[in-house]
Amino acid sequence: MSSDPVQPAKPSDLDPAAITVRNVSKNYRLYSRPTHRLAEALFSRKKSYREFSALSDISFDVLPGETLGIVGRNGSGKSTLLQIICGTLQPTSGSTTVRGRIAALLELGAGFNTEFTGRENVYLNATILGMSQKEIDERFPAIEAFAGLGDFIDQPVKSYSSGMFVRLAFATAIHSDPDVLIVDEALAVGDEAFQRKCFARIEKIQAGGATVLFVSHAPSSVLQLCSRAILLDDGEMLMDGEPKTVIGQYQRLMNATGELAASVREEILSAEESSQAGIKAAPKVEVEHAPNLDFFDPNLVPQSTVEYDAEGARIHDMQILNADGERVNQLSMGQDYTLSYQVSFTEAAENVGFGMLIKSVGGLEIAGATTSRSKHRLLPAVASGELRRVRFPFSCSLVPGTYFFNAGVTREIDGEMIFMHRILDGAVFKVALSEDVYATGLVDILTGEPQIDNP
Repeated sequence: MSSDPVQPAKPSDLDPAAITVRNVSKNYRLYSRPTHRLAEALFSRKKSYREFSALSDISFDVLPGETLGIVGRNGSGKSTLLQIICGTLQPTSGSTTVRGRIAALLELGAGFNTEFTGRENVYLNATILGMSQKEIDERFPAIEAFAGLGDFIDQPVKSYSSGMFVRLAFATAIHSDPDVLIVDEALAVGDEAFQRKCFARIEKIQAGGATVLFVSHAPSSVLQLCSRAILLDDGEMLMDGEPKTVIGQYQRLMNATGELAASVREEILSAEESSQAGIKAAPKVEVEHAPNLDFFDPNLVPQSTVEYDAEGARIHDMQILNADGERVNQLSMGQDYTLSYQVSFTEAAENVGFGMLIKSVGGLEIAGATTSRSKHRLLPAVASGELRRVRFPFSCSLVPGTYFFNAGVTREIDGEMIFMHRILDGAVFKVALSEDVYATGLVDILTGEPQIDNP
């Protein structure tokens, strides 16, 4: 756990951003041998190193109360950027400004003395975070309860597991009432129950108006917590926009290798509307149907579609059909439908599977299905040039709102299922509002109307 060693700046009307990053670059000198560094320093020998750029001209602002997710492949510069923002690492050029008290969870256990007990480390780190002795005394019971270490709180932290370590570090940081909270993948260490507890606490901090920087390799966590996201790769910022779109391109980049990865990267960089997401705005369409009946709106089209590169197959013609076989994208609760798409194969393949997934506007994975989990449902073999129509029947138990469909086709190679093609947000649909909706959340689990009787 780290904190900003520099006195935080005061907010001003002229620059309201909680975090300001301007043209930040970080370069390192890489020497082939340690002796070359020494010789250069002592004898002013000619340059014997090569430059490595960890960050290149990064600029963005984070407003008070905003939660920014930072995603990218390993080595993209995420941790370097956070260390510079926290003040524990100096940039080669550019500047950063943080306004208010900052609490950071960076490298696991950073700032902890392994010989000290958990209690002693709480007091040490809370002091570094700017808390007074009185504040620590008042908040220690809450910190201890949140960490849930029991008697281990008075044991040296060198005896802690990694999960216990992060529990204590996180509990200390969040109880410092930070204006800015920075979390770098630390939550991945805890179990699911503790992760949910942490997310709930972060959401409470968000509700209190704090600013959050969140780095994670888990797309669902970024989608759950963040109002905005940026994508870093090779030290460059490729995208800055709505989390759902950024995560889609990040996943696409993660699934590409070699020359294909370079091509995908350049495509993301050059995309004119890569930071735009959601559904294309469309004029109101007059229809003759009642508002609770199915129909097809040609103006309802996804603008956040991400299509992975084809590896021997291609998905096309994604559509939703009602019970009469008519194409629709305005659905009614409680009715049966079919997601249908075609797959054309350009290579022969064995043990071929098909899948689909429904996601919310925020990118939350709601429900899906795949034939790959059942060996007897796999196609034993397909030939190059074959065309298959895939159908997934489903009942619309979703509450009124807007949703997206993903589709994928896989094949088995050496016992591993490999994607041949995948489309994210390939189709969009709306579930119509009904007067008889009692359900909240995303899925209607009721099997009838609620009953209220006298005892």
